[in-house]
Amino acid sequence: MGSFVVKDLLEFSDAQVVIADYRVENARKLASSLGGRAQAAFVDANSQDSLVSVLLGADAAVGCIGPFYRFAPDMVKAAVQARVNYVDICDDYGPMQEVLAQDGAAREAGVTAITGLGWTPGLTNVMARKGADLLDEVGEIKVAWAGGAADSQGLAVIKHVFYAVTGKVPTYLDGQWLDVPAMSGKEMVEFPEPLGKVEVFHCGHPEPLTIPRYIKAKTVSLKGALTPKWNDQLAALFVWLHLTDTPQKIDTVSRMIHSIEGIFRAGGIPASAMRVDVLGTKDGVAKHYTYSAVDKMGRLTGIPAAIGAVMLARGDVREKGVFAPEACIVPDVLISELARRGVKVYEAEVA
Repeated sequence: MGSFVVKDLLEFSDAQVVIADYRVENARKLASSLGGRAQAAFVDANSQDSLVSVLLGADAAVGCIGPFYRFAPDMVKAAVQARVNYVDICDDYGPMQEVLAQDGAAREAGVTAITGLGWTPGLTNVMARKGADLLDEVGEIKVAWAGGAADSQGLAVIKHVFYAVTGKVPTYLDGQWLDVPAMSGKEMVEFPEPLGKVEVFHCGHPEPLTIPRYIKAKTVSLKGALTPKWNDQLAALFVWLHLTDTPQKIDTVSRMIHSIEGIFRAGGIPASAMRVDVLGTKDGVAKHYTYSAVDKMGRLTGIPAAIGAVMLARGDVREKGVFAPEACIVPDVLISELARRGVKVYEAEVA
């Protein structure tokens, strides 16, 4: 995902980009393939001093080190300590409380930190904001995603999937946060082609935790799924066998899957999608707006983060503190920037 951020920054801005990675040789290879405005540096996310050191002096930073349930809070703390504006693509619900709790420290340091500005969360949150702004009252916001197993790779992604489908996960129902069983509440959702209809279910993502903080809605749900469907069925089997109920077990089984992850792309469509349904009333009339997009997962995730980083570096986002995207990103600005890169957001009103 980070490589898509880097490529977008180099193509659509004049930024000098430092690629900081524990696997510094990989970072050097990527930097050398992209020209003179990219360079590599070593960073160890297990060391707060290392994180702060590599951040010092930057106009903005993008956090792509996963799994985020392990590293997200430390990276935000490092950005605040280094006094560097920061955006990440955190898609885990677990660290949200600790991340948002850095708001006061960020304000005091004069830092803006945006957590979860990727595909989901990120694009989904901003589209929820766009729909909500059209209504007098928001009844329900339904967020859904379909991720192609043939469209992703990497150990952290696998860890995230197991984390998201294990145990109970947050949702927001009738004005209160609740925990529901992961992989429950199955329903069919229509995504743009080539994905079409996909069966999705409750899974652990930040949107139900952040959207109600900034948008007054009665219900906010998040459901997702992998394609092809047998990937979800295999994940459910691992959960049923209690192979994912601790971080240590997730690490073990994820490393096993990672060693043969090419198998799990078989028969899949190399594309991912998101859809947001916003329902409510305007002037007493019921309204239902939908927003959707489909593209490569890396582009859907990396491009919004890169756009956010440029906005932060230019001072376009003036608020200081820690925010989710729906609190500080203007929807039409993001849609316009995505269009420049060939990513179309489909907007519709349901009769």
